[in-house]
Amino acid sequence: MHVIVVGAGIVGVCTAYWLNRNGIQVTVLDRRSGVAQESSFGNAGIVAPAYASPWASPGMPGKMLSYLFKTESPLLFRPSADPALWRWTARWLGHSRLERFNANKLTMHRIARYSQAQLDVLREEHDLEFERRVGYLQLLRSERDLDLSRAARQIMQDNGIRHALLSVDQTTALEPCLQDALQIGTPLAGAIHFPDDESGNCPLVAKLIAGICERAGVRFVFNTTVRSLSGIQGAVTGVRLADGKALAAQAVVVASGSDSTHLLAPSGIHLPIYPVKGYAANAALRADVIGPKRAFVDEAYQTTVTPLGQRLRIAGTAELGSRSPGVREKALRTLIKVAQDWLPGMLDLSLTTWWSGTYPMTPDGPPVLGATHLPGLYLNTGHGSQGWCMAAGSGRIVADLIAGKTPEIDIQGLDISRYTRKN
Repeated sequence: MHVIVVGAGIVGVCTAYWLNRNGIQVTVLDRRSGVAQESSFGNAGIVAPAYASPWASPGMPGKMLSYLFKTESPLLFRPSADPALWRWTARWLGHSRLERFNANKLTMHRIARYSQAQLDVLREEHDLEFERRVGYLQLLRSERDLDLSRAARQIMQDNGIRHALLSVDQTTALEPCLQDALQIGTPLAGAIHFPDDESGNCPLVAKLIAGICERAGVRFVFNTTVRSLSGIQGAVTGVRLADGKALAAQAVVVASGSDSTHLLAPSGIHLPIYPVKGYAANAALRADVIGPKRAFVDEAYQTTVTPLGQRLRIAGTAELGSRSPGVREKALRTLIKVAQDWLPGMLDLSLTTWWSGTYPMTPDGPPVLGATHLPGLYLNTGHGSQGWCMAAGSGRIVADLIAGKTPEIDIQGLDISRYTRKN
């Protein structure tokens, strides 16, 4: 059996790995010149199943309005005449209700926890080293942030998800470098500690897994754009490339992130995925300082700071409604503010490099995995900014389905039926 995987980000690479492990011949196609050069390249570096939550959450509509008037903001909204933007936004706000948030968070936790277990299998079996740190902190600047975290904390408590609400003193005892932040007046009301979550270098691990795949016989074809799917009598039997060539396969997995919607639409599959623009900075720590021991997220600004050796990945700011390339000054100010608020005097910003790109966001939060109504066509897309957090498990689920195996976890709430039932 031959399977084509469209997309060589962390999700596509993990899909190829598990397909190969099932004895399937695999070809991976990507328009870039190598692995993990788009969303995966700018990934925050977090594998945080306990923290994984839908973007649509209680209080989000009010937050969204308040962000419009702030100099630094985790959300930039660019209204346009694009009807897809307004359809997606309406569905997204609808999922901000508490009952929908609860259900979606548990679905995301299920796939993220399974994915972390599969990443552990890969790490241990292949001795992968990718600048891994264990533990994750959610920093809460204010009593309002504490209040807004209550719903998520209740879900975690009810479902046995390990976490601990820390006082200010407990937070600085766990992460001493934050003491300098308090001395300059950075507000801190407490933190939530996720001891089982972890972080590391997403592009690096994608390249390492791709190398394992290539040595096992997986074929990677780069600088190649897939123009359309091809098929016979309603079944997908391969792809057509931009240069006019056709490649045949018994199955195709679409793992091309934000581009998935354009590739699928001609086949009658209209996924509610919208490309939300994200930003990241790679900043060097000064040679004479010791940085944070673990990754943390500033909940108020939805910005993550991840230690990667003697440098930091600072990622955040979601820009909704913009498809233009490049970076915006307001987004850069937000990333710099968060880094300087929590790590004052520790960074050499002269060595900072910047990234921007789009993440494929579903309105409810979980990705879309599995078979479609078209024989031979499978989906592995819509992971938003949490691609690495869910990649290893998503790849194994899709590979098992193609191989005729029953996935090891329930995929209810993860497959396309959650959208088609409403049509």
